[in-house]
Amino acid sequence: MASSDDPAIPIFSAVSSSTRQLFQLLRCINFAPRAHVHITKIGLRFTVEESRVMQGQAFLDKSLFTSYAFNPVVAQPSEDDAEPEDEDGEPLIFEVSLSSLLETLQIFASNDMKDRWSSRDPTYGGVIGSMARGGPAAAFDNRILGMAGLCRLSCAGVGDPLCIVLEETGVTTTCELVTYEPEPMADIPLQTDAISQKIIMKASWLYDAIIELSSTSPTRLTIVASPTAPYFALSSSGPLGSATVEFSKDPQLLETFYVPRRVVNTYKYSLIKGASRAMAMAIKVSIRGDDQGVLSLQFIIEVDDDRFSFVDFRFVAYIPEEGEGDEEDEED
Repeated sequence: MASSDDPAIPIFSAVSSSTRQLFQLLRCINFAPRAHVHITKIGLRFTVEESRVMQGQAFLDKSLFTSYAFNPVVAQPSEDDAEPEDEDGEPLIFEVSLSSLLETLQIFASNDMKDRWSSRDPTYGGVIGSMARGGPAAAFDNRILGMAGLCRLSCAGVGDPLCIVLEETGVTTTCELVTYEPEPMADIPLQTDAISQKIIMKASWLYDAIIELSSTSPTRLTIVASPTAPYFALSSSGPLGSATVEFSKDPQLLETFYVPRRVVNTYKYSLIKGASRAMAMAIKVSIRGDDQGVLSLQFIIEVDDDRFSFVDFRFVAYIPEEGEGDEEDEED
């Protein structure tokens, strides 16, 4: 890839004919103030984390844009270099306010739609309303979001603002969002060579189960997977009691079921529910866990006809504080 030595040429620029697609995908990971942005020649990756126990990633592939250009500055190799520099150049990495970015993307949305889709509780308004109108794909319908404009993204270079230009019916709005030096962020590792469970199912069924369990105001969610019945179960416990949702091994229910031995892990319910927006919009979810208790929820979201995007969440298993388990045993 040619280097970008001309200051007039931004390192990154892209044009999307569907602002709503960008808004909906990024909204799935809107659980922290800032997002870590990683831009390469194949697309943009937005990563958000909470207290190093929950991490969400939304990948915007270059195919989602009508035009996409990444022109990093490629360092010229010196005579002493034994190997040539990477022709693809270094990725462009920065942090940006996720809430400000989402507000910018919905500037042209009607006021009632803004109020509906800005609700922090996905069980009301937008997501459920969209599903009632035609399933998860309807969440990307112009008639629902009222966001049909053109969106141009660009960044001149490291330290420069992220420029967003929105165009709709002859009206153009330009916004510049401050970019921040990225904080160190380590991925929550999933040991792919030590997978203890892999289950693929309709995301809407997982969403329904999570919402049903919320009636007990739970603080924790226990996930049980077993080669024998009950094959897959979600249990919640909280101040109002406990509840369990079980799934059979029927291939029409669990499309893929790989559980060589019984696995039990507990997570904070509030963190798992933080992925409910993705659950409501996705068509399928891949549920994986490793021997360390790390949980991966990878959602397949249909953003257009024959075009899909992925949103991935990872969670660290809940570790009770010293003495907490003993107190619960005494109550039982």
